[in-house]
Amino acid sequence: MSLIHLIAPSGYCINQVAAARGVERLEAAGHQVENREAILRREQRFAGTEQARLADINSLATLEGQNRIVMAVRGGYGASRLLEDIDWSALVARQQQDPLLICGHSDFTAIQMGLLAAGNVITFSGPMLAGNFGAETLDAFTEYHFWQALRNPVFTLEWNGEGPACQASGTLWGGNLAMLVSLIGTPWLPTIENGILVVEDINEHPFRVERMLLQLHYAGVLNRQQAIVLGSFSGVAANDYDAGYDLQSMCRYLRSRLHVPVISGLDFGHEPRTVTLPLGAQATLVHHGATSTLTVSGHPVLNT
Repeated sequence: MSLIHLIAPSGYCINQVAAARGVERLEAAGHQVENREAILRREQRFAGTEQARLADINSLATLEGQNRIVMAVRGGYGASRLLEDIDWSALVARQQQDPLLICGHSDFTAIQMGLLAAGNVITFSGPMLAGNFGAETLDAFTEYHFWQALRNPVFTLEWNGEGPACQASGTLWGGNLAMLVSLIGTPWLPTIENGILVVEDINEHPFRVERMLLQLHYAGVLNRQQAIVLGSFSGVAANDYDAGYDLQSMCRYLRSRLHVPVISGLDFGHEPRTVTLPLGAQATLVHHGATSTLTVSGHPVLNT
């Protein structure tokens, strides 16, 4: 079994019951969970002071032991405040010697992209302690795909996708769309050429999703990719003013503007049901008819 080291660089974990349930569930499966005090910390809306949250990240450079998983407690907001003071070079050096399997999503995307930009450090965009492992019922699909990604040096995802027939290979990267857009023009957005960009978000109306994707497009990011994969965009409801404009309309418009294929429908994001993706790994995307496959390799895995 594995050692799971908790970090909380973002928002205060308001659902303490869920976090406790996540710890209990992981321990019942035979894992050891450490740094639990991160769950309890609070400073206004944040998971502790700037110093405490920064220490969660910088201390990873000296974290001892093998077969370690690092898991974010939750997202929210707060990681952006830390970017200037993270010791990126020390973290890169640690990962080159004995990589930690660092997992999270949402606000944590900012740190994941910073690590990828600083030294091609691969991290996992996937479930977190409170929202996923602490759910009243742990989604079997999510649990399976988490351990699949962390245990298998090569794995393939398959889903019913929509978009043009295509085959593309390159670096897999991305995560939360709002966080990616917030990094444009900063040192923490990696420059990925000919990659496969996967994005997701929550509580963003389709026109906001479109606007953020257009910002990436106007910044020159999208047309440098081999393909764009759209995950889940949950918490969105069309209204009367939209007059039929919805996520499907947004996808059609996006495809009309880009020279690269846009494939949608991947279970990836803030939904209870989500895959886990190693950001920075190598991937091959194939879409034909109604079937999409994504084969991923080159990421660190647990020693068995």
